[in-house]
Amino acid sequence: MALKRIHKELVDFGKEPPVLCNAGPVGEDLWNWQATITGPPNSPYQGGVFYLNINFPQDYPFKPPQISFKTPIYHPNISNEGSICLDILTHKWTPALTIPKVLLSICSLFDDPNPKSPLNREAADLYVRDRAAYNVKVREWTQKYAM
Repeated sequence: MALKRIHKELVDFGKEPPVLCNAGPVGEDLWNWQATITGPPNSPYQGGVFYLNINFPQDYPFKPPQISFKTPIYHPNISNEGSICLDILTHKWTPALTIPKVLLSICSLFDDPNPKSPLNREAADLYVRDRAAYNVKVREWTQKYAM
């Protein structure tokens, strides 16, 4: 069942890829995908290309995929190791969710971080305390790691 669902998502993704996102298997391995998210225009992430790993569990879609950033990114909800704090990747996961929907949710974090649920406390504190300095640091990291 899992491989059938993953294959369907791959086909559907090819027909209607979400804006600023791309994803697909690494080689012939349908269980492991690589995704890219392009930094949204008019954001401090603009111009960056961020790579993510997507690993599907054997009981997908009943369990969420493991998704992490490969590209270092300065963000309150993303750890220095690439872990993502997003409720739909844990306790709010449902089988109705798809990889395009999840990637769009991750994209929305670029424009709307949640400093109340940080994995990177320094980024969250700076975001709340001094948005201009936060944006400068985001641009620096984007230029250093994602361009």
